[in-house]
This record gives sequence, C-alpha cells and structure tokens, in this order.
Amino acid sequence: MKKIQGIIPPMITPLKGNDELDREGAVRLIEHMLKGGVHALFILGTTGEAQSLTYRLRYEFVELVCKQVAGRVPVLVGVTDTSLDESVKLAEAAARCGAAGVVAAAPYYFAPSQQEMIEYFTALADALPLPLYLYNMPSHVKVFLEAATVKKLAEHPNIVGLKDSSANMNYFETLLYHLGGRDDFALYVGPEELTGECVLMGADGGVNGGANMFPELYVAMYEAAKTGDVVRVRELQRRIMQISVSIYTVGKYGSSYLKGVKCALSLLGICDDYISWPYRHFRAEERAKIREALEALGCRCE
Repeated sequence: MKKIQGIIPPMITPLKGNDELDREGAVRLIEHMLKGGVHALFILGTTGEAQSLTYRLRYEFVELVCKQVAGRVPVLVGVTDTSLDESVKLAEAAARCGAAGVVAAAPYYFAPSQQEMIEYFTALADALPLPLYLYNMPSHVKVFLEAATVKKLAEHPNIVGLKDSSANMNYFETLLYHLGGRDDFALYVGPEELTGECVLMGADGGVNGGANMFPELYVAMYEAAKTGDVVRVRELQRRIMQISVSIYTVGKYGSSYLKGVKCALSLLGICDDYISWPYRHFRAEERAKIREALEALGCRCE
C-alpha cells in the first residue's frame, strides 16, 4: 500500500443514542471532510469514542463509512481492545468493507511492559488481514510506546506507521531521527497544535480532530508545512490555536475536547451532538460558549 500522507481526521461517531448512529449526520460529515480535501479518514479512535460503543455499532459504523467513502480516500479503522481476538475480528470486518488499514493502541487496564507490547503487536500484526498502524496514546492507556519499541516493531512488514498523541516533541523528534523518511513507515502527529511544526520537521501528516469541523484549514496547514512556507504556517497556526483554546477547553471535563467538537458540529448543522455514556453533551450555557467561539471564527451557526 502506498504510504498515506496528509491530513487524516479522526472522525467522530455521530450518534442519536447509546446504540444508534446518526446515519444521515455521518454521511454529511464524511462529505464535508472529503470536500475539504482530507487525505484519509480514521474511524473508531479516541475522537470516535470507540471504547464506549457497542461492538454491534462499531461494525455498523465501519460498513457505513466505507460504503459512503467508496474508495475516494483510504479509511483506517481503530481496533484497540483488551482482547486480541476482538481486534482481529473487527479488522476482518473492516477488510471485507474495503478499509485500507487498522490502528491499535496498547491494550488498557493492566499496563503491559515494553516487551509485552512488542510481543502483542507482533502477534496482532501477524493475524491481521490489513496493515497495522501503531497508536501511542499514553494518557489513556497508561503506557508509552518507547522509541526503541517502535523501532523494533517497525521491522515487521505488516506494521506500517504510528500515530503519536503524546504531545512530546522530544519523543517525536526521536522517532523522526530513527524512522523518518522511510517509504514503508509513516509517522503522524495527533495534537493539531503541533502538526505544522512536525510536518516541517518531516512528519507524514496529522490526525487532527479539528478537521472534522474545518478540514480546509488543516489541509492548508499541511500543504504549507510540506512546502516549507513558514510564513503561511505561522498565519494558519494562529487560527488553529484559536480553535484549540476556545472550543476544546469549555468546562472542566476530561472529555471537553470531544464535547466541544460534537457541539460545534451540531451548531454547524452537520450532525447530532449525542455522546455515549457515561459522558453527556454540552448544556445550554456551555453550548452558548461554543456558539460564541464559532462566530468569532466567522462561522454561521444554526
């Protein structure tokens, strides 16, 4: 598979209830992002609330997204789970639907050692019908995929990249030093506030949640950084930071980022803002703050 480069939005999962997709909203969101020029889609990740969703709904969502995208861009499917067999089963379903690859963070609950992660991801990659992208998400799974571990796993022919959501630039620079520039291994950054800088330094792209709302902005940032247009990167960075500080920080919730993105998409008329239990969507006061933030960004809200 040709290496994917560019902006890969971690798509939210539009919901109407705890086990009910907002199917119409999902279609609108997919078309909104594709119209904005994104280079691939990543579903069932952190932004997609994967671990809060029923298995039935995850399978339904994979089928819906792959059918709607219809090969226009690659679709990557998150298969993170505490059960290796469940990860493989979801990956098999994703392959049947036409997905291009799968993404997995370390199993959570008991924190695995670095050697256990090497053995786990090797076993997973051996069993998968699709290429595997590693996902470094230490804030949620309690372990850090150390650079030496990633370097070792990158030797596996079916492990083709990594998304880093640690926000640790020293770590990411170390990965770029060891693995950057390879045709067979991609390095993506999660935090959008760092995407411009990372792409300037050689990253292959960004897996940026804000691209659910403003895909053109993040694509423009990637293109400017890819061509070394530092003046343009600085200009776009201010807008990206405006989104970050005004939409992702409302309320004192661990899920404020997700609540903000879903609320904004609702106000923009794209999809419902329902969030799966135990989390709840923004109420009137918080919703008003998101509306104010969107209007400051020049958006028209419903």
